[in-house]
Amino acid sequence: MFYYLLSPLLTYNYILVIAAVVPAVFLMLKAYRSDRLEPESPALLWRVIIAGVLSSLIALVLEKIGYVILDAVNPSDETTYNVILYFVIVAFSEEGAKYFMLRRRTWNHPEFNCQYDGVLYALFVSLGFALWENISYVLQYGFSTALIRAFTAIPGHACFGIFMGVFYGRAKKASNQGDSALATLFTVLSIVIPALLHGAYDFIASMDSVRSGWYFLIFIAIMFVLSFLLIKKESRNDQYI
Repeated sequence: MFYYLLSPLLTYNYILVIAAVVPAVFLMLKAYRSDRLEPESPALLWRVIIAGVLSSLIALVLEKIGYVILDAVNPSDETTYNVILYFVIVAFSEEGAKYFMLRRRTWNHPEFNCQYDGVLYALFVSLGFALWENISYVLQYGFSTALIRAFTAIPGHACFGIFMGVFYGRAKKASNQGDSALATLFTVLSIVIPALLHGAYDFIASMDSVRSGWYFLIFIAIMFVLSFLLIKKESRNDQYI
């Protein structure tokens, strides 16, 4: 009934854009306020958000190339096709693009001097990515899509960013300490772990059964709880690096 009454207003694009933007902005503010030691400058964070938007364009190109290759290979088994599609093409294209822009914008920046900064930067890049992705989905499919993605895709990208940032901050710390082997390990983990989570998210969501719907909700719940605990832990144990 509520949606029916508001449907004439929701046909305007600016209303749809607002619906797409609000969840991302809320999560950004929450993460920013958890930065205890040395809050980052708004100018840097804006650059990181824009980097996230740009990463979505890079991912789009990579995914298009991946689709062409996958269609050329054309695995006969549907499960194999979906595993390659979601775990390799989509997950590594998107998380790899996020990491690429994250590293370019923040790795050598003088404000990257605390371990929690890695979490904050990765989260902002991921939400910049999700913000742009959400706007495009909402303008194409409408307000109901904004509601669904507000509770699934946007927090999902936030969780991927938190896991990326935890290892990214540790990679920076190890690099500053001169431990290149450990820095490399954490760098690899900062891409692989979020990509595996992203792949699992998409793969489970693609399954067509009532039971898979419950699997998806359980997976999201576990991922959200772990992410919430991680961000609290990283904020509480933040240190200069």
